[in-house]
Parts: sequence; C-alpha cells; structure tokens
Amino acid sequence: MAACEWLLLPVAGSVMLCLLLVPLGYQVIARGVIFADLAIAQWAALGTLAGVHLLGGQMLAGASVSSLLFALLAALAVHLIFQRVSRGREAWIGVLYVLGANLAVLLVSGDPHGAQALQSSASGDLLWAAPPLVWATSVLVLCVWVMGFCYPEWMVGRAFLPVFAVAVTYTVALAGIYVVFATLIITPLFLRRMPPFHAAFVAISGHLAGLVCSVTFDLPVGPAVVVAMLGVTLMVYGALPLLPLRPGQPAQV
Repeated sequence: MAACEWLLLPVAGSVMLCLLLVPLGYQVIARGVIFADLAIAQWAALGTLAGVHLLGGQMLAGASVSSLLFALLAALAVHLIFQRVSRGREAWIGVLYVLGANLAVLLVSGDPHGAQALQSSASGDLLWAAPPLVWATSVLVLCVWVMGFCYPEWMVGRAFLPVFAVAVTYTVALAGIYVVFATLIITPLFLRRMPPFHAAFVAISGHLAGLVCSVTFDLPVGPAVVVAMLGVTLMVYGALPLLPLRPGQPAQV
C-alpha cells in the first residue's frame, strides 16, 4: 500500500482535471468553438516556454505567469474572431493554433533540450503532478461548479472565455495539451445525453485506467490517458441505449 502512495497526487490531479474540464467541454461544443480550446492550450504552452526562456519563469500558484497571459491573449483573439468574422471562423482559429505551435518551435530551436520541452508541453506528465497545480485546479473546480449551480447563465456570457483560458492554463501545466483537449471534448461529445457530472465520472474512470496502464506497462502517461479515456467513453457510449438518461444541459454545470 505504501508503495502506491505516490500515485495519490496524480489520481487527485486527474479527478480535478475531469471535474473542471468536462462541464466546460459541454459549453465548448455548444458554442461550436472546438478548435478554440486547442488554440488556447497551445498558446498557454507557448507562454510556459516563453516564461522559461525569456521571462525568468515567474509562477502563480504553480503555473507560469506568462502562460496565463498568453492564454488570455489567445482567448481575446478567439473572442475577436467570433465578434468580427462571420465566415471561416474555424480557419482563423486554426491559423492562431498553427502560429502558436510554430512560435514554440522557433523559441526552443536553439535549446539542446528543446524537443523534450515541446514533448512535455504536448503530452505532459500527470505522474509527477505538482501539488500547487493540483490545489489551484481544485480551487478552479470549486469556482466553476458553484457558479454553475448559482449562476448557470455565466457560461453563455462573456465571462466564459477568460475563465476557460485560466482553466486551460493550469490544466495544460498539469497534464499537457493532448490530455486537456481530450478531456474537454471526448466525453461531452459522445455522452451528450448524460449530465456533466456523470460524464465527468466516465472521464475520471478513463484517466485512472490510463494511469494504471502507464505505470504497469511503462507507457507515456499522456497518450495512455487519452487512449484509455476514449476506450472507456466508447464502452459507455455503446451502453447508452440501455440507460434511461436525460439529455445533458450544455449551458449549465
């Protein structure tokens, strides 16, 4: 039992990650901004790299300050795209994502460990979750669920994108771009009939299965979590016709 105690923090990180991102994912899909979360996540990762290489690595509750600023900048860009562009919005958001990804490559091109830094930003390492990040994510979970119960209309208002950017910043620092995107999209996409809390429980099950596979078979934790979560979600999706579920409410938590 004692040998497994080190897994408590990764497990807690996964639980908090799912409880935070799954309800936000319902709204992302409802708004039709699926690629916006990928773009914001990429810019958050770019901000982390910029903080390490250019800005001295200033931190706020376990996340890079520059990562938070870059994510908010990307959220502002997404907001402007949806305000001022009537056609080809996803294409513009794609340009934003590609720009962030290539700026990250250029930023670390002179670093002998640059490839490792890029891989870390994409795949993350939940097995070595930092306690400040887990605590910060827990606070965000509490805020999102309390606001969802007390003021459900906030998710359809202007406050959504800034809150979303902050959530993405901390979760990318915790788990990497791929895990964040998969957690946001996979269960809300397949399990829209489920209330967000039930879908979050499915996502948590997938995360835990991925962690077990990663530890047991010495696999990269990020890809293991993504594949396991998809597998668990598909199994539940296949059983949905047998379950008497009401549709999920995308604008509420």
